[in-house]
Amino acid sequence: MNLQFVEPDLHWQAAQRAAEAAMAHACALDIRIHVAVVDRAGRTLAYLRMNGAFLHSEGIAVDKAYTAASFGFPTRDWLEVLGENPRLRIGLPSRERLVVFGGGLPILLDGRCLGGIGVSGGSEEQDEACAKAGLEALDAAAPGG
Repeated sequence: MNLQFVEPDLHWQAAQRAAEAAMAHACALDIRIHVAVVDRAGRTLAYLRMNGAFLHSEGIAVDKAYTAASFGFPTRDWLEVLGENPRLRIGLPSRERLVVFGGGLPILLDGRCLGGIGVSGGSEEQDEACAKAGLEALDAAAPGG
């Protein structure tokens, strides 16, 4: 019996479309951002940077996308996940690449995580709004969307 299982992949062209939509939303908000889109393994498929965006925001955007893809939920939800457990509150945020503030969203299809999008450069709310614009571009391009 062949038990081969094939999961859908996030295509680089879709990742680029999401990154461009996030950038367009940042222009509307008049902020300068970095945006990264990664596949489910955390590998970068698309990355864009606005001129004048904070230099340190580059790594933060990539790590937000990586965190969202790794766990399948928004990075802003981490404080609730950590709760009042002191070991979790100290241990998990010290992990390299784990981001526990807003701006990273998972890319989901039928409940499966295909990757993540991360935005950095504005406030948490602005970063997340730009990431949502990227997800909406993917929804709009999907068959039946």
